[in-house]
Amino acid sequence: MFHIHNGTSTTNTLREFGFPGEHFAFQEVLMAGPTPAGLSSNEWLDLRAMFLCEEYDLKLDDCKSDLLKQEATLQRFSEHDETVLWFEHDLFCQINLIYLLDWFSKQSLDKPRLSLICIDEFSGVKDFRGLGQLTGEQLASLFDGRHEVTEQELRLASRAWAGYCSANPEAIERLLEEGSSALPFLESALRRHLARFPSTTNGLGRIENQALEFISDGAKSFKSLFVRFAAAEPVYGLGDLQLWSELKRLARCREPLINVTGVDGVNRFNEASFDLTDTGGAVLAEERDFIEINGIDIWLGGVHLGDETL
Repeated sequence: MFHIHNGTSTTNTLREFGFPGEHFAFQEVLMAGPTPAGLSSNEWLDLRAMFLCEEYDLKLDDCKSDLLKQEATLQRFSEHDETVLWFEHDLFCQINLIYLLDWFSKQSLDKPRLSLICIDEFSGVKDFRGLGQLTGEQLASLFDGRHEVTEQELRLASRAWAGYCSANPEAIERLLEEGSSALPFLESALRRHLARFPSTTNGLGRIENQALEFISDGAKSFKSLFVRFAAAEPVYGLGDLQLWSELKRLARCREPLINVTGVDGVNRFNEASFDLTDTGGAVLAEERDFIEINGIDIWLGGVHLGDETL
């Protein structure tokens, strides 16, 4: 049996618990960075490796090697009689899930069974955020509740992945209008994705606006900010690295919206402290527009937002 987990925490917990089967942590971050449609496999590898390298201060060759190893490990599903996907409800998980379901839809599934475990709550766990919170015994209890992935789920995932990779966010809006009930957590996740696009009132998306509001309200340290953001926006499922990436963009621009102190190297951002600049206060108050001040050059799935596209 082949178990695919969205991250290392659940993988390690189930291995240590002794849950049978091969356990594999899928570690892409497809909710972040470019995912344009129409690329060859080599172009996709180069683009994703470059993004991960630059965004998380990694070595390019290591990123390429890890992505190639990940693809090779995925291919081992055919050696098992069943593959089980362990995922949850948030945007981080849902984007990786639809990618994987689309990938599996292109494989031969005549023999291996493909099953899914996907939850947004667990009995007795207050404020459930994800599978990483659960013990080995709790995770094992989910196994019998898995279901075999249906053709309807595979088709929806492929349409959703195509929409996410589209150069026009209207593709996602059309999908939501048509319905996505086959994957019950997909709609809320995709709506949160659309909320990442810049507001017409101040040029910021929902994540940046929330971060500025919390800093303005006294969450001056990264640790306190991360806790408040995770509590307010659990549907995003951001890890600390992803939130830090959003904050860097607000600090490293022509007219910074925040001042950052206490950071000593890429891996010490947990010690960072923040203050809102006058520009940040004006943008938060919708008196100025971030894009008019600083321009824009970001990817949201398959959509590239640059000064020339606005």
